[in-house]
Amino acid sequence: MSAAKITPIRLRDLYDPKPQPPKAPVPIRPPPPRAPPERAKKPALKRSLSGDSEPKPIMRRRAQSLPSSEGPRRLRSLQQVRFVDALGVKLEEVKLFRVQDKPLVPQHVLFRLLMDSELAFGTSLELSLPYFKPCFPDNMGAEPDFLARVCAQGVCLERVLCSELDITGTVQVLNLAFEKEVSLLYSHTNWRTHTHTQASWVSSGHGGGDGAPQTDVFHFRLPVPPFILQPGSILAFAICYCVSGSTYWDNNNGNNYTLTCHSYKVTVPRECEDSMLHFT
Repeated sequence: MSAAKITPIRLRDLYDPKPQPPKAPVPIRPPPPRAPPERAKKPALKRSLSGDSEPKPIMRRRAQSLPSSEGPRRLRSLQQVRFVDALGVKLEEVKLFRVQDKPLVPQHVLFRLLMDSELAFGTSLELSLPYFKPCFPDNMGAEPDFLARVCAQGVCLERVLCSELDITGTVQVLNLAFEKEVSLLYSHTNWRTHTHTQASWVSSGHGGGDGAPQTDVFHFRLPVPPFILQPGSILAFAICYCVSGSTYWDNNNGNNYTLTCHSYKVTVPRECEDSMLHFT
């Protein structure tokens, strides 16, 4: 077992201590000014420049006697009523017109008024229907010089059929090659604008026996838009035939094939007058 360390104590040191050197004074810095707490800064930022006091929130409460706005809106959406006829067409239509605008009355409204007036006076109901009538023979294939024209021009109009929806017809061309193309250029604006449509092959025409030329028959269709179905409107067209790098035309000897719009009247039977309500 090791002996504990003994520190000797001298009496001279106890009765005659050495003087300690003086310590230098420590400078004391005054504390900085305390910043205001965060809660005190926020109200100061919200104040206006005019120095007004801070606005206080206003508590709004709905009166118990007032109904909620969602209730009537929901009821209004559930209680919508629409008045239609047996075909589902609206019975009323509102349109705003300017002073310089002329109102356009629909055709079915004019027809109904005309029908009511004729029924009131006891006369028969008549309809005025537009149609296109050609200004040239509609069956040119029956002409005696038809094949001669086909040989001279390479292409010739054969027949035309007119209806209220379209204009159809057939064209005969010389069979100069297997690959061939027949198209029509037509216009209803006096050739200020025109439209291009393709004709389709139907069958072979003359077989080429007895010195007759071998031909092919093409069929075409020209649509008739409703806005040109007015008395006096004109529709003109010409036929173009392209084969083996050559182009042949049939434009009715430079006059073009012209059709004019006319109208004819049709008497409606008494038993059909009630069913003509939605006729347009």
